[in-house]
Amino acid sequence: MGRNLGSKCKLCRREGMKLFLKGTRCSMEKCAFSRRPTPPGMHTRVSSKPSYYALQLREKQRAKWMYGMLEKQFKRFFKVATKTKGATGRALLQLLERRIDNVIFRMLFTTSREAARQMVLHGFVFVNGKRVNIPSYIVNAGATIEIKAKDNIKKALKETYDANTKDRSIAAWLEIDKDALSAKIIRLPEKEDIILPINEQLIVELYSK
Repeated sequence: MGRNLGSKCKLCRREGMKLFLKGTRCSMEKCAFSRRPTPPGMHTRVSSKPSYYALQLREKQRAKWMYGMLEKQFKRFFKVATKTKGATGRALLQLLERRIDNVIFRMLFTTSREAARQMVLHGFVFVNGKRVNIPSYIVNAGATIEIKAKDNIKKALKETYDANTKDRSIAAWLEIDKDALSAKIIRLPEKEDIILPINEQLIVELYSK
Protein backbone atom coordinates (compact mmCIF):
# COMPACT_ATOMS: atom_id res chain seq x y z
CA MET A 1 0.00 0.00 0.00
CA GLY A 2 1.37 3.41 -0.97
CA ARG A 3 2.01 5.90 1.81
CA ASN A 4 3.11 9.49 2.11
CA LEU A 5 6.32 9.35 4.15
CA GLY A 6 6.91 13.11 4.28
CA SER A 7 6.31 15.45 7.18
CA LYS A 8 2.63 15.69 8.09
CA CYS A 9 3.10 19.12 9.63
CA LYS A 10 4.38 20.43 6.29
CA LEU A 11 1.13 19.28 4.67
CA CYS A 12 -0.89 21.40 7.11
CA ARG A 13 1.36 24.40 6.48
CA ARG A 14 1.14 23.93 2.73
CA GLU A 15 -2.67 23.81 2.83
CA GLY A 16 -2.93 26.75 5.20
CA MET A 17 -5.05 24.93 7.78
CA LYS A 18 -4.84 22.21 10.40
CA LEU A 19 -5.66 18.81 8.91
CA PHE A 20 -5.26 17.06 12.29
CA LEU A 21 -2.96 14.39 10.88
CA LYS A 22 -1.02 13.83 14.11
CA GLY A 23 -3.82 13.35 16.60
CA THR A 24 -3.57 15.12 19.95
CA ARG A 25 -0.32 16.86 18.98
CA CYS A 26 -2.34 19.08 16.62
CA SER A 27 -4.21 20.53 19.61
CA MET A 28 -1.03 21.26 21.60
CA GLU A 29 1.11 24.39 21.69
CA LYS A 30 4.02 22.56 20.02
CA CYS A 31 1.95 21.97 16.89
CA ALA A 32 4.14 23.09 13.97
CA PHE A 33 1.26 24.86 12.23
CA SER A 34 0.46 26.90 15.35
CA ARG A 35 4.09 27.96 15.69
CA ARG A 36 4.67 28.63 12.00
CA PRO A 37 1.53 28.83 9.83
CA THR A 38 3.44 29.94 6.72
CA PRO A 39 3.94 27.56 3.75
CA PRO A 40 7.07 25.36 3.94
CA GLY A 41 10.22 26.25 2.02
CA MET A 42 12.45 29.29 1.62
CA HIS A 43 10.00 31.35 -0.41
CA THR A 44 6.92 31.61 1.79
CA ARG A 45 5.26 34.55 0.08
CA VAL A 46 1.75 33.64 -1.08
CA SER A 47 -0.14 35.36 -3.89
CA SER A 48 -3.00 37.45 -2.56
CA LYS A 49 -5.29 36.19 -5.33
CA PRO A 50 -4.70 32.55 -6.38
CA SER A 51 -6.04 31.37 -9.72
CA TYR A 52 -9.23 29.32 -9.88
CA TYR A 53 -7.18 26.28 -10.86
CA ALA A 54 -5.04 26.79 -7.75
CA LEU A 55 -8.18 26.82 -5.59
CA GLN A 56 -9.37 23.58 -7.21
CA LEU A 57 -5.98 21.92 -6.74
CA ARG A 58 -5.63 22.97 -3.12
CA GLU A 59 -9.13 21.69 -2.30
CA LYS A 60 -8.33 18.30 -3.83
CA GLN A 61 -4.97 18.10 -2.07
CA ARG A 62 -6.59 19.07 1.23
CA ALA A 63 -9.14 16.26 1.00
CA LYS A 64 -6.53 13.77 -0.18
CA TRP A 65 -4.15 14.44 2.70
CA MET A 66 -6.96 14.55 5.24
CA TYR A 67 -8.06 11.00 4.39
CA GLY A 68 -4.48 9.75 4.03
CA MET A 69 -4.62 8.84 0.35
CA LEU A 70 -2.26 9.09 -2.62
CA GLU A 71 -3.29 10.56 -5.96
CA LYS A 72 -3.93 7.28 -7.78
CA GLN A 73 -6.23 5.96 -5.07
CA PHE A 74 -8.06 9.26 -4.65
CA LYS A 75 -8.70 9.45 -8.39
CA ARG A 76 -10.04 5.90 -8.33
CA PHE A 77 -12.54 6.93 -5.64
CA PHE A 78 -13.61 9.84 -7.84
CA LYS A 79 -14.22 7.50 -10.79
CA VAL A 80 -16.42 5.31 -8.59
CA ALA A 81 -18.32 8.42 -7.48
CA THR A 82 -18.99 9.43 -11.10
CA LYS A 83 -20.73 6.08 -11.67
CA THR A 84 -22.95 6.50 -8.63
CA LYS A 85 -26.48 7.89 -8.93
CA GLY A 86 -26.89 11.47 -7.77
CA ALA A 87 -24.39 14.31 -7.44
CA THR A 88 -20.78 13.21 -7.96
CA GLY A 89 -19.44 15.47 -5.20
CA ARG A 90 -21.88 14.14 -2.64
CA ALA A 91 -21.09 10.54 -3.64
CA LEU A 92 -17.34 11.22 -3.34
CA LEU A 93 -17.66 12.61 0.18
CA GLN A 94 -19.78 9.64 1.23
CA LEU A 95 -17.21 7.20 -0.14
CA LEU A 96 -14.38 8.96 1.69
CA GLU A 97 -16.27 9.03 4.97
CA ARG A 98 -17.24 5.35 4.65
CA ARG A 99 -13.64 4.13 4.41
CA ILE A 100 -13.19 1.71 7.31
CA ASP A 101 -10.13 3.57 8.64
CA ASN A 102 -12.11 6.81 8.70
CA VAL A 103 -15.05 5.06 10.38
CA ILE A 104 -12.76 3.81 13.18
CA PHE A 105 -11.42 7.35 13.56
CA ARG A 106 -14.96 8.77 13.68
CA MET A 107 -15.85 6.16 16.32
CA LEU A 108 -13.41 8.14 18.55
CA PHE A 109 -11.30 5.11 19.48
CA THR A 110 -8.16 6.60 17.86
CA THR A 111 -6.64 10.07 17.83
CA SER A 112 -5.88 10.08 14.08
CA ARG A 113 -6.80 8.31 10.87
CA GLU A 114 -3.27 6.93 10.67
CA ALA A 115 -3.71 5.21 14.04
CA ALA A 116 -7.05 3.83 12.82
CA ARG A 117 -5.35 2.59 9.65
CA GLN A 118 -2.79 0.70 11.71
CA MET A 119 -5.55 -0.90 13.75
CA VAL A 120 -7.21 -2.15 10.56
CA LEU A 121 -3.93 -3.45 9.13
CA HIS A 122 -3.23 -5.39 12.34
CA GLY A 123 -6.54 -7.25 12.02
CA PHE A 124 -8.40 -5.79 15.02
CA VAL A 125 -11.43 -4.65 13.00
CA PHE A 126 -14.44 -6.76 12.04
CA VAL A 127 -17.36 -5.74 9.80
CA ASN A 128 -20.53 -7.81 10.24
CA GLY A 129 -18.46 -10.47 12.01
CA LYS A 130 -15.79 -10.74 9.28
CA ARG A 131 -12.24 -9.52 9.72
CA VAL A 132 -11.31 -6.58 7.48
CA ASN A 133 -7.65 -5.59 7.08
CA ILE A 134 -7.93 -3.22 4.10
CA PRO A 135 -8.09 0.45 5.23
CA SER A 136 -9.90 1.55 2.07
CA TYR A 137 -12.74 -0.96 2.56
CA ILE A 138 -16.11 0.78 2.15
CA VAL A 139 -18.81 0.04 4.73
CA ASN A 140 -22.50 0.24 3.87
CA ALA A 141 -25.50 1.55 5.79
CA GLY A 142 -26.63 -1.00 8.36
CA ALA A 143 -23.17 -2.53 8.78
CA THR A 144 -21.81 -3.27 12.26
CA ILE A 145 -18.14 -2.52 12.99
CA GLU A 146 -16.44 -4.09 15.98
CA ILE A 147 -12.92 -3.90 17.40
CA LYS A 148 -11.60 -7.14 18.89
CA ALA A 149 -8.39 -7.02 20.89
CA LYS A 150 -6.77 -8.02 24.16
CA ASP A 151 -8.03 -6.53 27.40
CA ASN A 152 -5.14 -4.08 27.78
CA ILE A 153 -5.73 -2.72 24.28
CA LYS A 154 -9.48 -2.47 24.92
CA LYS A 155 -8.80 -0.47 28.07
CA ALA A 156 -6.52 1.92 26.17
CA LEU A 157 -9.12 2.37 23.42
CA LYS A 158 -11.83 3.23 25.93
CA GLU A 159 -9.54 5.77 27.59
CA THR A 160 -8.84 7.29 24.18
CA TYR A 161 -12.58 7.44 23.53
CA ASP A 162 -13.19 9.33 26.78
CA ALA A 163 -10.41 11.80 25.95
CA ASN A 164 -11.65 12.33 22.38
CA THR A 165 -15.21 13.10 23.45
CA LYS A 166 -13.89 16.26 25.12
CA ASP A 167 -12.58 17.70 21.83
CA ARG A 168 -14.52 15.93 19.08
CA SER A 169 -18.22 15.34 18.52
CA ILE A 170 -19.67 11.89 17.85
CA ALA A 171 -20.61 11.36 14.21
CA ALA A 172 -24.39 11.59 13.83
CA TRP A 173 -24.44 8.75 11.29
CA LEU A 174 -22.88 6.31 13.77
CA GLU A 175 -24.46 4.54 16.73
CA ILE A 176 -21.55 3.80 19.06
CA ASP A 177 -21.32 1.28 21.88
CA LYS A 178 -18.26 2.23 23.92
CA ASP A 179 -18.30 -0.86 26.15
CA ALA A 180 -18.50 -3.28 23.20
CA LEU A 181 -16.05 -1.21 21.11
CA SER A 182 -18.53 -1.32 18.26
CA ALA A 183 -20.66 0.92 16.08
CA LYS A 184 -23.49 0.63 13.59
CA ILE A 185 -23.86 2.69 10.41
CA ILE A 186 -27.39 4.04 10.87
CA ARG A 187 -27.33 6.15 7.70
CA LEU A 188 -25.02 7.42 5.00
CA PRO A 189 -22.87 10.42 6.01
CA GLU A 190 -23.63 13.86 4.57
CA LYS A 191 -21.47 16.91 3.93
CA GLU A 192 -22.41 18.55 7.24
CA ASP A 193 -21.11 15.47 9.08
CA ILE A 194 -17.52 16.05 7.92
CA ILE A 195 -15.15 17.48 10.54
CA LEU A 196 -13.27 19.85 8.22
CA PRO A 197 -15.08 21.78 5.47
CA ILE A 198 -14.55 20.47 1.94
CA ASN A 199 -15.80 22.19 -1.22
CA GLU A 200 -16.42 19.03 -3.22
CA GLN A 201 -17.58 21.00 -6.28
CA LEU A 202 -14.04 22.33 -6.81
CA ILE A 203 -12.71 18.75 -6.81
CA VAL A 204 -15.35 17.66 -9.32
CA GLU A 205 -14.50 20.57 -11.60
CA LEU A 206 -10.78 19.80 -11.39
CA TYR A 207 -11.15 16.15 -12.38
CA SER A 208 -13.77 16.92 -15.02
CA LYS A 209 -11.40 18.97 -17.19
